[in-house]
Formats: sequence, structure tokens, C-alpha cells
Amino acid sequence: MSNGPSYRLHPVSILFNCIKTAREGIFLIVFGFITFDRFYFILLLAIFSLLGILLSVLSWYRFTYRLEAGELRIEYGVLIRKKRYISINRIQSIDLTAGIIHRMFKLVKLQIETAGSGKSAEASLNAIKLSDGEKLRNALKGRKESHPDIEIEGQEESVNPLREITPKRLLLAGVTSGSVGIIMAFAAIAFSELEQFIPEHFYDRTFDWISELAIAFIIGLAIVVLLVFWLLGIAGTMIKYGKFAITKVGDELFITRGLLEKKQITIPLKRIQAVGIAESVIRQPFGFVTVFVEVAGGALDSGEDFSTVLFPIMKKTEIESFLQEFLPGYSMESVHFTPLPKRAMKFYLIRACVPILVLGIVATYFYPQFSWLAVIVLLVNFLLGLMRYQDGGFSVEPERVIIRFRGFSRKTMLLYHKRIQAFEKKQHPFQKREGLATIKLSILGKNGTGKHYRLKELEEEHVDKLGDWYSYRE
Repeated sequence: MSNGPSYRLHPVSILFNCIKTAREGIFLIVFGFITFDRFYFILLLAIFSLLGILLSVLSWYRFTYRLEAGELRIEYGVLIRKKRYISINRIQSIDLTAGIIHRMFKLVKLQIETAGSGKSAEASLNAIKLSDGEKLRNALKGRKESHPDIEIEGQEESVNPLREITPKRLLLAGVTSGSVGIIMAFAAIAFSELEQFIPEHFYDRTFDWISELAIAFIIGLAIVVLLVFWLLGIAGTMIKYGKFAITKVGDELFITRGLLEKKQITIPLKRIQAVGIAESVIRQPFGFVTVFVEVAGGALDSGEDFSTVLFPIMKKTEIESFLQEFLPGYSMESVHFTPLPKRAMKFYLIRACVPILVLGIVATYFYPQFSWLAVIVLLVNFLLGLMRYQDGGFSVEPERVIIRFRGFSRKTMLLYHKRIQAFEKKQHPFQKREGLATIKLSILGKNGTGKHYRLKELEEEHVDKLGDWYSYRE
């Protein structure tokens, strides 16, 4: 893409603007449908639709971009004209995305991230030709030609390291994703937005109906609901990570993924702050893990993970070869973990069980018919607390520290000394009496915010040695 002339987005951008406007106003549409008379509702909907289309057309017409004097210059705005200049030297990564509509017209969405990007990308061109997107990316990155390994519609053979996910592994990733909780959380959020439109007597009738059911039927109904969410989780994982591939070119990693929306992510190695290995409760017994990285700065788009997945699923025995190939500085060969002391176990069990025990007693008092559920939850939390204690540990090397801990999944984090922004020692009176302490390590994360890792109830002596290591004290 040559310097100088200005370019507009593809006209399909008008459609994307209309869709965005409709999505943002969906709850107002529902509210208007319930509140207003049918005639006035249709009239207002038609007026606002015409205004939305007109505004989308004007927004497309007034949006221009060009590459000039080592800067990407963007001008936009209907009533208020805005100009944004982005220096090539400030650009950290350039991502290309192609949704279903994009692929119909051979278009892509180009997003640019800089060190100062907040919750959204520094600049976004939501509909440009694939060829123009590649030319612009190469110009901003200082490349003379498009990279052969990273194509929206396919990949060609190259000498650069390349790994792809197989259909069998992709299915296994979906089956063991454990995304039931995430889908249920989204369902709960959606329900909370719509509950204002649901009559109160509906809740009373539903609760009375559930209370009258047999326990066996309730359990069966819960299993069916979980099964539906599990199948949705499998589908979501396969759609998100379909055709997943990672390759390394020079000092950058390139990731492509997605069946419906094909994403192309660029990760400069210098922005990687930590490498993590996650072992979920479901995958751990079978020896499967997920490898991810924490990247400094950048944007967190809607629906994206707070961490960037380097590979969705692989055997634990494959980690070392993967790291040697793509991130040799993060090799885990011959790592020995120092475990938590035995006297730390009671703290983990108390934290896991006491809140659930109190809530279970209160719930059983008001709803004695569900006391069995409180017992099951208490037992699960006891086992989880025990696992958290057993999995905790750390390893210190001259230039890096490796810590292992568990929330629901067991995570192993590899952090280089130069990437750690802060080291903090915490100790409450009960820990002090036992000679224990908690550490908190902080690094830069997405959105320019901090990412924190805590390891609780270590030997105080070990914590002090870690503090000396971080501060370069002898």
C-alpha cells in the first residue's frame, strides 16, 4: 500500500455498523415492544431504523485512512471530525479477522494494538479487502511481501515452526473444555437482563413446582440441563479453535483459528510476560494441558480470553518439545518444585469448607429438603481444598521463578525476573504464628492492567529468600 492517497472501507462496513447499532439497542427494542402500543412501536422502530441506516452510511463515507510519513492516519466522525495518527514505531501487533460476512466478500477486519491500547484496539478497520489488509499489515510491519505462512484462507508449507490441531484433538478439547460453568454464567447474565420483564408470580409457581418434585426427578432434570450446556460447550470450543495453527516467524508468533470467524493473531515475543500451563480437573487425569501466555498491553475484545492461548490442548509429554520449538527460553526441563509445608494444609481446608458450611447450615434451616445438596457441595469443596494444598509449590532459578497453584484448574506459571513488576509478602496473625506467609507476584497484562499470582502458606523462610532473589540481595 503506497503512501499518500486516502482509502475508504468496503461498503459492507455499512452493514456492520447497522448490525452493531441493532445489537446495542436490542433491550430498548424489547422494552418498546412491551411498553408501547403495536402501531406506535412499529412507527418508532421504522423511524429509528431509517436514522440508524442513514447514520451508518454517513459514518462509512466520513471514515478514511491512509499511510503517510511513517504514520497510519485515520479520519472519522459525522458531526465531530476526529483525526487519529498512529506511528508505525508504536504498533505492537496487527490482527486480521474474517467472519462469515467478511469471507463471503473476501474481506477482513484489521485491528492495530499499541502499548497504550486500552480495553479496545488502538485502531480498527472493520471491512477492507483481504489483499489490502495484507498490504497494509506488511507496510506497517516493514515487510516487503505477504508472509506465506499466515493466510486467512489457508496456509502454505514453510520452514518456519508450525503446529496445527488435529480433528481428534479438537474434539477432545471440546469434550474436556469444562466450559459448562462459563455458558451457565452467560445464561445467568442474560437472564438477569430479562428478568425485569418476567412476572413475579412466575418465580413462585416455578419454586412450588420444583419443591413438589421427587429428588430423583430433580437430579435427572439437572443432569439433562448440564448435558445440554456440555454439548453447547463442545460446539463452542470446536467453533472457536477450529483449524487452529501456530507458527513462528522471526521474533513473532502468528496464530490462526476459528471456523465461523477466522482470527489471525500476532504476538511479538518481546511482549510476552509469562508462560502458563493449565491442567483442568477433567484433563489432568488424562495427561492433557493447555499452553497460554500473558501478553503486555493490547486490547481485550468482547468474548476474548484474558490470557492468549498458544495451543488449546496437548499431551503433557509434548510441552517440552513445544516450548523448545516456539519459546526456547521457557523450557521446563529438570524443574524441581518445593512443596508447601504440611502445617499449611489446615488453612486450605478451612478456606474451602467453612464458608460453604455456614451457607449450607443457613440453607438447610430454610429449605431442609435440599440438605443433601449442601452435603455434596461441602464434600466437593473439601476435596478441592486438599488438591489446592497438594498442588502448591515453586521453583527458583537464577533468572526466573516457576510457581504452581490451583483455582479449579492447576496452573504452572513461568516468570522471568525482568518481567516481574512487583513482589509482595503478606502475613496475617494466624500465618505468623505458624511461620507461614503468602507471596504475590505482579506482571503487566492485557488492557495495560496488572496480572497477579498468589501462592499462599509458604514457609516464611522461603518467602524471604524469594524476596532476596527478587531484590538482588545477597
